Amino acid sequence: MAARVVVVLSGGMDSSTCMGIAHAAGQEIFPLTFIYGQKHAVELEAARKVAAHYGVSGRHKIVDLTGLLSGSALTDADKDIPVGRSLAEIGAGIPITYVPARNIVFLSLALAWAEPLGAEAIYLGVNVLDYSGYPDCRPDFIRAFQEVINKGTAAGVEGRGIRIETPLINLSKAEIVRKGVELGVPYHLTYSCYNGTVPSCGTCDACQLRLKGFHEAGLVDPIPYAPAS
Repeated sequence: MAARVVVVLSGGMDSSTCMGIAHAAGQEIFPLTFIYGQKHAVELEAARKVAAHYGVSGRHKIVDLTGLLSGSALTDADKDIPVGRSLAEIGAGIPITYVPARNIVFLSLALAWAEPLGAEAIYLGVNVLDYSGYPDCRPDFIRAFQEVINKGTAAGVEGRGIRIETPLINLSKAEIVRKGVELGVPYHLTYSCYNGTVPSCGTCDACQLRLKGFHEAGLVDPIPYAPAS
């Protein structure tokens, strides 16, 4: 019998690669997507398309958290999405696109779904090698939340456990791209742009890191980008 897993699916490159990894392992996937007032809400349609690609639309849960999360350029109208930053600037400090407590909330709700499902793991597409500006994407945070699961759930204290799987955490963006292409991840269906434009802007932090990954992997990103000005 296939193991059940919850995959936190934004519709972006990294979370979709996690879907591909779980699918290749023969696991029974339960995708979980969040609406949280993000300016790039177009990613929700990407998440739906990725779930459909893997044949799990019927198990795809979309949770509306609008009004709960704020304090970020990704959510607040009075904060601008940074564009045109150098890679050195992108990697320095905690960016204005950090959403307070986002992965704490996402993992908590994923756990609340995973435990009664009897799921063995929660997949989260966090990555730190190219860009570790988000404190809730770092290994020490993941280890701390794993301890919360181990100590604060029936599954944890009874020894059945629910693992947090972060298969991309120590991969470069290029390595993620290569892994995803090897697994047939439908990158043409994914979306990463913080500005929420179609075609993607190509200049926000997320677009630049995505493009960097494809370039360093020697591949062309299959999604459209606005012409460089």
